[in-house]
Amino acid sequence: MNGLDIFVLIVSICAIALYGVWHTRNRRDLDSYLKGSDHTPWWVIGISVMATQASAITFLSTPGQGYLGGLSFLQVYFGVPIAMVIIAAFFLPIFHKLHVYTAYEYLENRFDRKTRLFGAGLFLLQRGIGAGLTIYAPAIVLSTVFGWSLPLTIVTCGLIATAYTVFGGTDAVTVTQKYQMAVIFLGMTTAAGILLSKLPDGLTFFDAMNVAGGFQKLNAVNLSPSLHERYTVWSGLLGGTFLMLSYFGADQSQVQRYLSGDSLRESRLGLMFNAVCKIPMQLSILMLGVMMFVFYQFERPPLFFDSAANRYLESHRGDAARGRQLVGYETEFNILHDQGKQHLVSWLAAKRRGDETTATAEFVSAAAAQQESEKVRLAAANEMTQLQAQGAGANSSVDTSGATKKSLSTFVEKPDSKKSKSVSATSADYVFITFILRELPHGAIGLLVAAFFAAALSSKAAELNALGTCTTIDFYRLLIKRDATDAESLVASKLFTAFWGVVAIFIALYAQLSENLIQAVNILGSIFYGVLLALFVVGFFLKRVGGTALFWAAVISQTLVFVLYFNLTISYLWYPLIGCGTCVVISLLLQLVFGDNNKSRENAAVHGEVVEAA
Repeated sequence: MNGLDIFVLIVSICAIALYGVWHTRNRRDLDSYLKGSDHTPWWVIGISVMATQASAITFLSTPGQGYLGGLSFLQVYFGVPIAMVIIAAFFLPIFHKLHVYTAYEYLENRFDRKTRLFGAGLFLLQRGIGAGLTIYAPAIVLSTVFGWSLPLTIVTCGLIATAYTVFGGTDAVTVTQKYQMAVIFLGMTTAAGILLSKLPDGLTFFDAMNVAGGFQKLNAVNLSPSLHERYTVWSGLLGGTFLMLSYFGADQSQVQRYLSGDSLRESRLGLMFNAVCKIPMQLSILMLGVMMFVFYQFERPPLFFDSAANRYLESHRGDAARGRQLVGYETEFNILHDQGKQHLVSWLAAKRRGDETTATAEFVSAAAAQQESEKVRLAAANEMTQLQAQGAGANSSVDTSGATKKSLSTFVEKPDSKKSKSVSATSADYVFITFILRELPHGAIGLLVAAFFAAALSSKAAELNALGTCTTIDFYRLLIKRDATDAESLVASKLFTAFWGVVAIFIALYAQLSENLIQAVNILGSIFYGVLLALFVVGFFLKRVGGTALFWAAVISQTLVFVLYFNLTISYLWYPLIGCGTCVVISLLLQLVFGDNNKSRENAAVHGEVVEAA
């Protein structure tokens, strides 16, 4: 990055942050801090909901997912429109009637305090860990750009995001997210335009799509009935619907966004905005990764997209003990890539001549060369991993994040996974930033880095704000100081927000994952969200089930999800469905044992009357 990039980065981020501070300068009461304005229009709600989910991880890691896996990841979002309609029809009316600060207040009105605390606790655990991942993503970008150590970058990003959130509260989050999304989409559009302009002369967009399709990158629908395949249309429509229902309907970071609506109608329109726009947005981001794949079939890519691994390779080129084998892999990789490129050039020429036989043969040869080059890349990554294991790179830049420490991979990735925990396993997170730094002009680089940082601030602020709100309302005012004034609660909320910011920083320091970031976030949510959703499903639809039966059903079901996750190899998208379904069934069975009389709470929840907790 040069001076122009730094100028664009600083101006973009500071202008948005200062606007948020100025816009909320006169709002210091508890309601505006925790809930924001009650007059937010639907389109701002829609953007805020989208911005909260679309973190820096989305814009950093999803293009890499498209590069490696094509459009198959899109199936995760097939359930979004269905989930939005269900939430708008059933969840929103009850939340609006009760005028709650958090979604978990409903659980006490409908059931009892222990059920509320269990639901709030699940949210704090899952979202607290997830908040660490949203710091880790932009830290990768900035450490790559500036050459800083990853731990230092994590701490810096985390402190900035925490300070911004503590100062502004919900209203500052909401009013700035629309401008942050503008920077994000401007940056992504700029990157897409430059990428298309850099495709080889004579290669049209339709030719590029043919290349992508020939390499199986455009397969957006997988009809396989197997539970073990990660992305299928069935896991997306069934498991994905439950995942999205949980996230948008039971996660306080999202509920807090649409509770600020001027009316029930405005909140519903905000959700419908996401129902219409979410899949096209994810498709466009994945297509950016697919087009990068096409670009790198004609432009030689690095052996490793992980910049730290490349620095290690460069620093050990003359080292016979450490570098010779890696340099050999690099040479072989480059030869195979050049062969594949030449076959594609010949394919394009044959296609222009109308010689389909030759074109087919050349494309098959190109695909074979590409497959062989990926095998070489994997072998090189495994070699790098062995060097790390032997301690050869203990003080090098390969492991700048302390990967030798116990990490979140022990939780997010199953211990019996057969995936090689090599450099290549996380390279999807570096594909897009590598393209940006190598191919984009100055100024555009600064804009893209600003886009990542804006996305990080947007989602991070929403998460910390929700964590602080939940801790204050669902724990502090229930268990610590029941008679707390609004002023005391406001101070407590800021302190809890700061606390969760520090927790997220420590989690981010241990976030070296073998899954790529966008998958890690979804896996984490899948483990917890099913049971959390079940608490609301039972409350809304099973009026005979009482709090005691549901509480123990939730405890049993969450334990079962943990056991199944670490012992089965099915797609993570099925776990929200398993968790929710199991909890519902067990609660019905336990109700026969406990026989709670929940009629008064049921009526209070349905009619929006708040009753005193038992």
